[in-house]
Amino acid sequence: MSENATLSADPIHPAAARSLLDQLLADSRLYTQSREYKALLDFVVRLRNFAPFNAMLLQVQKPGLSYAASALDWRERFGRTIKEGARPLLILWPFGPVALVYDVLDTEGKNLPQNVASFFARGTIDATQMASFIPLLTKKGIDWCQIDAGDNQAGAIRVLQRPAKDTERTSYRIKINRNHPAATQFNTLAHELAHLFLGHLGSDKPLNVPERAPMPQAQRELEAESVAFLVCQRNGVTSTSESYFATFVEKNTTIEHLDLYQVMRAAGQVETLLGLTAHTKYEKPAKVQATLFEM
Repeated sequence: MSENATLSADPIHPAAARSLLDQLLADSRLYTQSREYKALLDFVVRLRNFAPFNAMLLQVQKPGLSYAASALDWRERFGRTIKEGARPLLILWPFGPVALVYDVLDTEGKNLPQNVASFFARGTIDATQMASFIPLLTKKGIDWCQIDAGDNQAGAIRVLQRPAKDTERTSYRIKINRNHPAATQFNTLAHELAHLFLGHLGSDKPLNVPERAPMPQAQRELEAESVAFLVCQRNGVTSTSESYFATFVEKNTTIEHLDLYQVMRAAGQVETLLGLTAHTKYEKPAKVQATLFEM
């Protein structure tokens, strides 16, 4: 009997995922221009039912894809079946290490919801939902602190205490402007958590934060804004990152130093921490039975 599972933010060992993505990007020569990068982010936003990293893998495999889902989701959620001879797309997940998903064009059956991308949206972020994030942050050693500040000061994150051993928990404090509306606070929270998971504050083994080389502030902010844009847009929040990217695309042509793997991975980690993970379900592959052949 099959068993359902939901995809995690970091589906396989980071080194394996990193190697796969680097090879795909090198072979395809995709996402070297700022407009291509913004188009990729918009695609990852639309595929809210996949973790950001897997949404990017789907875009690499089939540019222009409008929507995809597992055979299980097509059958149980949408009343659709896979067409005979349809070619599956591959994503990464914990039990596989890969799972198969299908383009909407390779399915048939009931009509889809009018806006299938919004089918998985979490709705408007309000004060109640913002408050629900606090215990989740606390469990990870992140202290929530509301500050009374002017409109130009949204928030910040810093290390409170770093232990002597890298296997022990580092404590952090994140500051959020209490005078901002909930949607703005959510954008700030996503941006500051992005700095953490992108390794801008240093590595953190318990939180699976990588060790990264120092980088210019402009690159750190572009990475953090990218993560905030993805997390906000994928969860129904219009953020200031949207205007940031409009300006960025106009002023820049290349993104040669941007680390796409770290951006997608960090976006998935932020969603996982806040309980906003991908919704697609998959059938767990049957265990392979070892067979002994006698000569």
